[in-house]
Amino acid sequence: MKTILIIDDEQEIRELLGIYLKNLGYVTLEASNGAEALRIFSKEGADLIIADIMMPEMDGFELLRAMRSASNIPFLFISAKSDDMDKIYGLQLGADDYVGKPFNPLEVVSRVQALFRRVEAYRRQEGEECNCLDIGDLRLDEMGCRLYKHGVPVDMTSYEFRILALLMKNAGRVMTKAQLYEQVWGEEYIGDENLIMVYISKIREKIEANPRKPDYLTTIRGLGYRFEQSRSAGR
Repeated sequence: MKTILIIDDEQEIRELLGIYLKNLGYVTLEASNGAEALRIFSKEGADLIIADIMMPEMDGFELLRAMRSASNIPFLFISAKSDDMDKIYGLQLGADDYVGKPFNPLEVVSRVQALFRRVEAYRRQEGEECNCLDIGDLRLDEMGCRLYKHGVPVDMTSYEFRILALLMKNAGRVMTKAQLYEQVWGEEYIGDENLIMVYISKIREKIEANPRKPDYLTTIRGLGYRFEQSRSAGR
């Protein structure tokens, strides 16, 4: 059984999500702030985090920074902070998904299930024969879900890896934001350009020598993005 740690300073929200998640067989733990959540996580562990942003003692952003220093556990934000910059900041820190308040509990549950499906898919691939794609200094091990730069592993979130894998496997072709969103998230694209832009920016920071002047991942204005077939091609 998967354990989910729910962190929110509103008890009603914790209880509501707990009811829906327990009905699906998940084990739930609860905390009212980030500091309490870290104490619980260090003792009990968890397979996924659901956290509010605005909380006393330690807010969701501080919690995420602390978690990402030691763990790549799936992390879902739920927050009344609906400003795009807050959403973008959370994703840049390493959050895997974001749901605004007020929310439908069924949507949160669906996001949780989707995150677990992706994690399990990658875990099933561990240990299988390497199916690698080499472009420039990069090696994409799709089966092992790993990226190497100059032979050194690069830490990536599941969404970053899926986006990069899609772009590299279609190197030389332009991929639109809609194509990236629909193939990676498995949902109809509704024009959330900021989400794609955030992930492209994060990927560039990890693969490019100079993210402001990318060699690999170039922007095709008005169309989308293209992964160059050789490092020099993007110059």
